[in-house]
Amino acid sequence: MHVGLDRLPDLSQLQRIRSARLGVLAHPASVDRELTHIAFVLERLGVRPRLFFGPEHGYGGEAQDMAAVTSAVDARSGARIVSLYGDRFEDLSPSAEDLADIDLLVIDLADVGARYYTFVWTALLALRAAHAAGVHVVLLDRPNPIGCAPESVEGATQAPGFLSFVGLEPVPIRHALTVGELVALFARREGIPLGDVACGLQVVAVEEHRREALAAEWDRPFVLPSPNMPTADTALVYPGGCLIEGTNLSEGRGTTRPFEIVGAPWLDGRDLAERLASTGLLGFIARPLTFRPTFQKHAGKICGGVQIHVTDPRTFRPVATYLALTAFAHRQRPEQFRFRTERYEYVDTIPAFDLLTGSAAARLAIEAGEDPLAIALEASRPDPAWPEVMREAQAALAAAG
Repeated sequence: MHVGLDRLPDLSQLQRIRSARLGVLAHPASVDRELTHIAFVLERLGVRPRLFFGPEHGYGGEAQDMAAVTSAVDARSGARIVSLYGDRFEDLSPSAEDLADIDLLVIDLADVGARYYTFVWTALLALRAAHAAGVHVVLLDRPNPIGCAPESVEGATQAPGFLSFVGLEPVPIRHALTVGELVALFARREGIPLGDVACGLQVVAVEEHRREALAAEWDRPFVLPSPNMPTADTALVYPGGCLIEGTNLSEGRGTTRPFEIVGAPWLDGRDLAERLASTGLLGFIARPLTFRPTFQKHAGKICGGVQIHVTDPRTFRPVATYLALTAFAHRQRPEQFRFRTERYEYVDTIPAFDLLTGSAAARLAIEAGEDPLAIALEASRPDPAWPEVMREAQAALAAAG
């Protein structure tokens, strides 16, 4: 398998990249098959970017979730590093002033296959801003670490009024597409030219890409794209595990297995594990445990909870599993469980859980005490229209090549 960055030295447009006023949007996982970062790949090819852009967590990937990142200077090249994650929604897009310094933007961001992993939306916002500024965009695509099998899709697209930075466009929770496919899809819909044309989008696709392959089957290591995405195992559970951010349960931040470990000081992990086992949901074992997070929710407190061990990635349905987990936790201690109401990803008026699930339906059903398995199956039901959208996205990718 060769990702977009692997193919960069052989591109017919390399001379153009060498002569361009270049900007690069990247993060720690922007590496080639030898694990060389894009900045050093470009340096080896005689290319010196004028500036770098960094998404959420920063160009270097040091920042925690929802932490504003300031701009900086690259110590090696002296180029500016411009943050695309600040205190305001407007900070998520490159400014006209920064784009005035370049005429070509290269984007290389690794995604993990869940709608609320924000890097795909940073790429789309950067494309929109670049197109408006007359800047051509080359996106170096990467495979989806949890696979692109159509049968793995979970969740409907968001209801009207529930779009946000954890889903700028209507997309299922687990979408089974690559960054290149999603960005090309919306570019085509918005009339942004595709292919090697001025002010358009060109996507360098993954070669020898088995769409259904998981990261464990790649011929290269998984590189963490953000601080709490350390392993391919984390990516497998993340489409469900991130839902816990919308509650007062710990999603395992501050432990060595974020999103796999879930709990709270008042939770009975053994009871929760038994109830999850009783659902008949496949592909995992919920192991009861206690843990003490070192930061964020319940920092320094002993929590009861479970660790979700994926035993069969092909049958495991993370969204359904963690929806059931959330409902059982609420049923166990309704007086102490709560859904997050604080500001979440620039939104003050909609509960985080609703933004993540795409509507208020699952939260209201949990609060009403409805059957956890029924809630999980309904809220994770695949969008029947999505297979056709997937075909549209693949066609857009081919046009952008």
